[in-house]
Amino acid sequence: MSFALHGIPVSRGIAIGRAYLIAPAALDVDHYLIEPAQIEGEVERFRAAQQRVHEELNALRSDLAADVPSEVGAFIDVHTMILNDAMLVQETIDLIRTRRYNVEWALTEQLDRLSRHFDTIEDEYLRERKADIEQVVERVLKALAGAPGIVGNVHGACDEMIVVAHDIAPADMMQFKTQTFQGFVTDLGGRTSHTAIVARSLGIPAAVGVQHASALIRQDDLIIVDGDHGIVIVDPAPIVLEEYSYRQSEKALEQRKLQRLKFSPTQTLCGTRIELCANIELPDDARAALESGATGVGLFRTEFLFMNHKHRMPEEEAQFSAYRRAVELMNGLPVTIRTIDVGADKPLDSMGGDGYETTANPALGLRAIRWSLSEPQMFLTQLRAILRASAFGKVKILIPMLAHAQEIDQTLDLIREAKRQLDDAGIAYDPNVQVGAMIEIPAAAIALPLFLKRLDFLSIGTNDLIQYTLAIDRADNAVAYLYDPLHPAVLHLIAFTLREAKRAGVPVSVCGEMAGDPALTRLLLGMGLTEFSMHPSQLLEVKQEVLRSHLKTLEKPVADVLASFEPEEVQAALKRVALV
Repeated sequence: MSFALHGIPVSRGIAIGRAYLIAPAALDVDHYLIEPAQIEGEVERFRAAQQRVHEELNALRSDLAADVPSEVGAFIDVHTMILNDAMLVQETIDLIRTRRYNVEWALTEQLDRLSRHFDTIEDEYLRERKADIEQVVERVLKALAGAPGIVGNVHGACDEMIVVAHDIAPADMMQFKTQTFQGFVTDLGGRTSHTAIVARSLGIPAAVGVQHASALIRQDDLIIVDGDHGIVIVDPAPIVLEEYSYRQSEKALEQRKLQRLKFSPTQTLCGTRIELCANIELPDDARAALESGATGVGLFRTEFLFMNHKHRMPEEEAQFSAYRRAVELMNGLPVTIRTIDVGADKPLDSMGGDGYETTANPALGLRAIRWSLSEPQMFLTQLRAILRASAFGKVKILIPMLAHAQEIDQTLDLIREAKRQLDDAGIAYDPNVQVGAMIEIPAAAIALPLFLKRLDFLSIGTNDLIQYTLAIDRADNAVAYLYDPLHPAVLHLIAFTLREAKRAGVPVSVCGEMAGDPALTRLLLGMGLTEFSMHPSQLLEVKQEVLRSHLKTLEKPVADVLASFEPEEVQAALKRVALV
């Protein structure tokens, strides 16, 4: 019987093939108390399983092909760090020794504790790192049970295999040869889960957060994954299969045509040059940015460098090395580095000495620049590292979640202090490095003159701007349907920011999800946007829309969109934007 499941689209394209189900390790383990004389033996059993998983990850790392996206190796490194982290290892051993739990019980108990903490995290990217801990624990449980790796032997799988799983680690994804699978479907995950990131890097259609997919889909079921809309169709009717096969062929042809645009100038039909930059999370992502034809890095998220340092901050040298690598890989093209965008509700707060305290509403608490300003020594360390990297290429510093004049002034004072410290130490940096602000909360957009007077550039973070404007947690399934980038309030804040920045002669970009959506490219162009920043895999489709657009003809239909408030009127106006 044919049926459809709905999830989150995270990697565009259409996949058609047979379902290959991956069963997760059972986390419902035996619970029993051990005798005092058995404690050290139980600890040793845990150590042996930990070592086996360590060797397994090392083997995966060494077997990665040269053309595998850099994200995969980095994620394997993250799993290795988690495997050795004291919050997992030492706490599990303490439970064995103090509570006399068997190792499986102790391990899953500690996983529950860590999971509860991660559930309180506001930041979507960091909240989804809970899945990494679960995947590492799953590997250790497999090792304790003497079972093979999570993926196991996939030989004999059909050539059109589509992986269906409750969740899957990036390292396990790479155990499938590229020609043996066409797409991914997972019960869990979001737009920033590792499965999503790797799928986008590989250019493989994927839908995540498809609840109960692994329970409803059977082995070898014929399925269609519509990565554009997050739809999974099981046992499709012949006419549906024919329609999607045709769309798949069209997309393959379109992708081949897009490759021809890679290094051509990006300008509208009327000759206006548009900058298309890339968002990156790891230094080596700069390679993908260059290969996609990006003219710079519009957003380097530094949070990844701070992950898994639960007891200490990453040293200045380690940060400097990472920033310098990204800058050098970009060969003189600009790299915009955003300072750390986490807070006291994140797993990083123990670095600031505040423990794992949580707040009643972490989205409105001590986070982003507020947290950085509360930890000036930590902030100065990061600022010095970024400034030092500016000696090796064009670097811009981007500050998240600014709202008040005093926050801007305090930040600029600390940047001046970081420069003074480098001067005293005789360390080179670019004295003219530009400093900009994220416009991601309504207060910042409405009080824009504060920013235009003090800063060199602006970057609109549409993800948080939508979330804060509409009071919607986009990761909360109960209200996620209300998360609407086309809400009139959101569009007016974006349009106002673009208009006022242009009037003041201050450069402004958009680095949120809206920038990478080709369906919104003409709308943003018509509002006056000339610099987009997105995941490298989205760049060519957006570029194609730019090349087909004429700014003058967009003025009237975009004005109609901004003059509309009723949903039907907005949609009708948007259709006119798409047609010109």
